[in-house]
Amino acid sequence: MDNAVDSLAGLSVTDGWDGWASSAPNLKRNLGILSSEEIGFAMMLLREGQKHLFDHWPEPGVDDRRKKGYFDQVAQLNANYPGGLVSYIQNARKLLADSKAGKNPSDGFTPSVPTGEVLTFGNDNFMMLEEAGVREARRAAFVLVAGGLGERLGYKGIKLALPSETTTGRCFLQHYIESILALQEASCRLVQGQCEAEIPLVIMTSDDTHESTLLLLESNDYFGMKTCQVKLIKQEKVACLTDNNARFALDLNDKYKIQTKPHGHGDVHALLYSSGLLNLWQSAGLKWVLFFQDTNGLLFKAIPASLGVSSTKGYHVNSLAVPRKAKEAMGGITKLTHTDGSEIVTNVEYNQLDPLLRATGHADGDVNCETGFSPYPGNINQLILDLGPYIKELSKTRGAIAEFVNPKYKDSTKSSFKSSTRLECMMQDYPKSLPPLAKVGFTVMDKWLAYAPVKNNPEDASKVPKGNPYHSATSGEMAIYKANCLILRKAGVHIADPVTDIFNGQEVELWPRITWSPKWASTFRDVKRKVGECCSISQRSTMIINGQNIFLDGLSLDGALVVNANDQAEVKVTGCVQNKGWALEHVDYKDILIPEETRIRGFKVCKIEQVEINYADPGKFSFKS
Repeated sequence: MDNAVDSLAGLSVTDGWDGWASSAPNLKRNLGILSSEEIGFAMMLLREGQKHLFDHWPEPGVDDRRKKGYFDQVAQLNANYPGGLVSYIQNARKLLADSKAGKNPSDGFTPSVPTGEVLTFGNDNFMMLEEAGVREARRAAFVLVAGGLGERLGYKGIKLALPSETTTGRCFLQHYIESILALQEASCRLVQGQCEAEIPLVIMTSDDTHESTLLLLESNDYFGMKTCQVKLIKQEKVACLTDNNARFALDLNDKYKIQTKPHGHGDVHALLYSSGLLNLWQSAGLKWVLFFQDTNGLLFKAIPASLGVSSTKGYHVNSLAVPRKAKEAMGGITKLTHTDGSEIVTNVEYNQLDPLLRATGHADGDVNCETGFSPYPGNINQLILDLGPYIKELSKTRGAIAEFVNPKYKDSTKSSFKSSTRLECMMQDYPKSLPPLAKVGFTVMDKWLAYAPVKNNPEDASKVPKGNPYHSATSGEMAIYKANCLILRKAGVHIADPVTDIFNGQEVELWPRITWSPKWASTFRDVKRKVGECCSISQRSTMIINGQNIFLDGLSLDGALVVNANDQAEVKVTGCVQNKGWALEHVDYKDILIPEETRIRGFKVCKIEQVEINYADPGKFSFKS
């Protein structure tokens, strides 16, 4: 260990080590147990004002292994951040100083209403765009950002394992994979000649979700997707900060570890860049990368038309959006013009948009226009990127995304924090680094069709002011039923009006519980083709369609109906189906004897009576009750 001390002595000649060493006597006493590399990290930390990390270190011989293990973590944190920990600390100090001064990151920009595509579900243009999107799907890769647990929902597992709806119990990950496979098959059918496309799926995980995500995939045979199509890339964490000087926080349970937290889903860009996947996709002829998050059960109803918009408009970046009420707690897609004349179309967080508008001559700030909504559509964090320009941009930035910090101050002096903070970055901020000629747009669809995230626990959801979205497991499931019912209505099915009910303190519309497997219909045209005339479904009904070639014609349903058919079976369902059906029974979310995935919804499905028909053999079949 003498070599380590000699190495340090060499540093003191040119770098003033003796001064720094005197400020960390406990570290200095332990130099003999450290390697030259570890000493280098120690000196870097002292230079950057992190002396406090060593104040508690005991004499050599006590906890030596844990002391050296501490530098293993430092090395990992240093390697994971572009520019290393010195850059992280310096960036943090600048952003913390800006936060304390109340500086708005949009200062110098003037907001205006951007230009994008506003779609009307079901009209000719919508169906044309859906078909264009399905055609392009074989040249797309999907990236699922899934680094979080479901603790905020009142669910201890990974959010991808949570059922998107309880009528079938299909979890979010199964729904997403089956939707991608359905698009893959539909896209190949539209292309003349041989098509053997296998759409890639990348899942960004974290330490919290990686193993559970892999287990969910492996235990379910990847939900029908080939294992070679799925890649997991793991996001690492960044150091937490205790004050405006960007001093690192020690782990509350281990004084030899720095406290860490996720850096935000913006890391997905750097991970894709470093993985080499983007160049492989380009070599394979892919053109699009679609980013989406982990608990929006409606998303794939919007993807075909949105991808069609990207293709027909030639967008380099297409942000999916929904109508947004003024001051609603979701970011707004905004055109920002800087004083130097440069322009960008990007997301502006809701708590920044209103003050920015007021500061730039809009006296009333963010207000609804004649449509009843804000002219700044709501960003739902789903992006479609043109792969070529994306690779070109990342070759310059290496995937680094503009960061922000959001400390919770103890008081108005903003001199201390209630708890540690960290730097974060957001996936949707990618356009902020693009050159002026980049084609950046957005696609707006009805909220009922495209957006029903699950992110709030029952207690928080029940406190949401009436008329605002709950964004809970309860509302997310009900939104799926509503969307399916409205799609069938548009296709000509008579769907009974919903009733209102209250689950876990949330008043929701209770529509007929209708679900179908993604392969039954990827687009509205698919639905119209498979639904004939004179079909009707009562409000208390449940219908599950599992199969590609199932046709409804003259069906009258008042109860529960389950139709299962393999892909080689063509089934026509007609006649009157009436039975006691399936009921929803209220449950108390505080009842710990009930599984978490059930009680966070406030109800369970009671299967009283149903008609279930199964077709495992190929051929044409007709069912008439």
